[in-house]
Amino acid sequence: MPTTLKMVKKKKFENAVLFTGLPGIGLVGKICVDYMLKQFKAEKVAEVYSDSFPPSVQTQNGIVDLIKDDVYHYSYDGKDYLFLAGPVQPMLDSKVGSSQEHYEFSGALVKGFKEIGVGEICTLAGINIGERRMHVTPRVIVAATSKKKLDEWKKVGAVSDKPVGMISGAAGLLLGIGKDEGLDGACLMGETNARLIYGDPGAAKKILELLIAKYGFEIEMKSMEKDAAEIEKAFSQLNKQLEEAEGEEPGSLTYVR
Repeated sequence: MPTTLKMVKKKKFENAVLFTGLPGIGLVGKICVDYMLKQFKAEKVAEVYSDSFPPSVQTQNGIVDLIKDDVYHYSYDGKDYLFLAGPVQPMLDSKVGSSQEHYEFSGALVKGFKEIGVGEICTLAGINIGERRMHVTPRVIVAATSKKKLDEWKKVGAVSDKPVGMISGAAGLLLGIGKDEGLDGACLMGETNARLIYGDPGAAKKILELLIAKYGFEIEMKSMEKDAAEIEKAFSQLNKQLEEAEGEEPGSLTYVR
């Protein structure tokens, strides 16, 4: 089954902004999009199916369905916004998936989204800074398809200090293929640690703050702030543990997982 954007609502949009939050490093993008969808009265408008997804089905109350991602629509202040959310994207592990799957997946989505009126793509993701994440407040690193778009995000607080780099998976390819198709866009990457497999709400919070600053979204942040404070507290306690244990034998500490 090639990648298919299946519309469940017959809708067309005008220069809509697409936000993507699929699973990735620190689940940063997924946390952002899922949180926004809880806040907004967004309407589901499409489903995404692909043979690049894991060869499995999902079950709920004994009912079987194909694994899929979902697309939601939210109109705010006269502007259309779409959100690509879900549990899966093509696997980056070359032993499991192929590069061709990634290009087919992103190419099909760019074509489908362009046809329904998307004019800009904003991918949300995490960037691994390793153990430094335990000691610093995360920043949001931005890469964009044009200098104009890059400057727009820098004005609201994003940082561009990576002269050379790579963005793997859909977060990168949707922008690269989209640019080739005439779509502008950017990738916002919250600094995180790849070992945070259960997610990094601290990094996600920083991205949400930039989205609020740029688009004026009204988002209740109390729950996100609470989750972010808890992970920063955990890092602080771990740092204290490391300091107190200096000189002890290796393997005596609990590490970030």
